[in-house]
Amino acid sequence: MITGFSHRAAASACSLCVAGVLALVPATSTAGPRAGEPAPPAPRAAMPGPSLLYDSGTQVRLRRDAPEVPEVSALSWVVADAGSGEVLAANDAHRRLPPASTLKTLFALTVLPTLPAGMKHTVRNEELADIGAGSSLVGIQEGRAYQVADLWRGVFLSSGNDAVHVLAALNGGWAATAKQMQAKARSLGALDTHVVSPDGYDEDGQVSSAFDLAVFGREGLRNRDFARYCSTAQAMFPADGWSFGIQNTNKLLTGAGGVERYPGLIGIKNGYTTNAGNTLVAAARRDGRTLLVTVMNPQRGGSTVYDEARELLDWGFDAAGRVDPVGSLDGLRAKPRRTSPAAPVAAAATSRPADDYSDWTVPAVVAGLSGLGAVTVVLRLRGKGRRTTRD
Repeated sequence: MITGFSHRAAASACSLCVAGVLALVPATSTAGPRAGEPAPPAPRAAMPGPSLLYDSGTQVRLRRDAPEVPEVSALSWVVADAGSGEVLAANDAHRRLPPASTLKTLFALTVLPTLPAGMKHTVRNEELADIGAGSSLVGIQEGRAYQVADLWRGVFLSSGNDAVHVLAALNGGWAATAKQMQAKARSLGALDTHVVSPDGYDEDGQVSSAFDLAVFGREGLRNRDFARYCSTAQAMFPADGWSFGIQNTNKLLTGAGGVERYPGLIGIKNGYTTNAGNTLVAAARRDGRTLLVTVMNPQRGGSTVYDEARELLDWGFDAAGRVDPVGSLDGLRAKPRRTSPAAPVAAAATSRPADDYSDWTVPAVVAGLSGLGAVTVVLRLRGKGRRTTRD
């Protein structure tokens, strides 16, 4: 029971409370921003559905008129839009599998920025040591000088593990390069990748995923040198007093081996090892849209990896705009920390940024404090008149 508190006093005090609270709220205007002030942010678009990329099996969100996803034998695959990063469809996107030479995409992302393309280097014997048995080679010779650009053509076209070993030596060594590649993968949100051998050679514990390889391919296309190397079909490679031709081993790019060249193909990288089977990261452009596909370990032999990549690219271009994304290649990327300028001392004493007070005026603060005073009066009167009873 509350006594000793008149209704008139309560109404008067409450009016002051309301006025004080309203005064504390920054004023809004319908007349638009004042001169020199930024416009308010536009309304946010509706959020997409939750990512399905960790679910097993084929994941796709078809609209009514969208084509059906082709049935392919690959253990894992992804179709994504290189521009937006939206994943249009996927199958076991985060399944960890041996990547073979498609891991060279991460190697290039890590090392390309550190070595000038025109720099010359004379190869030493120790730089060619410990190359895995059966490795693909471009034919680098000890004691011969090569430009860094030559070595990169050896990596992208011939998938030369000898070129990778020399470039890794220039980058600080094999182990240091593997460690840098691991850090690069994490920074891109490629959390399925574990790097043991920078050239992609089969090693215990070395894995990646269709998702991660699509992330590497997309990031690589943003680098002008990477994009140029991965799309080069043929080049000349230097030797002693002469040079010889090398051809890209990506048959979708060259049309070799009875595989029809894919229209608009940009590149990127193929691979094969005993444990990995055939792997491929490919990108193609059509009607202003660039799509990426990753295909890992098709269960049929021959040129199946290229046939299935072709089917998935064809589907992606046909389905674009008629499916809703099942996830994003940016979904796991580390978000940059926001830094704000030092706040004034008075503002720093509060838990709110200084610019939260930018719309407060002196009259508003005075009125607000008056309202707070009225609240105090009400509480004190209520406290004096309150009686506590116990059962």
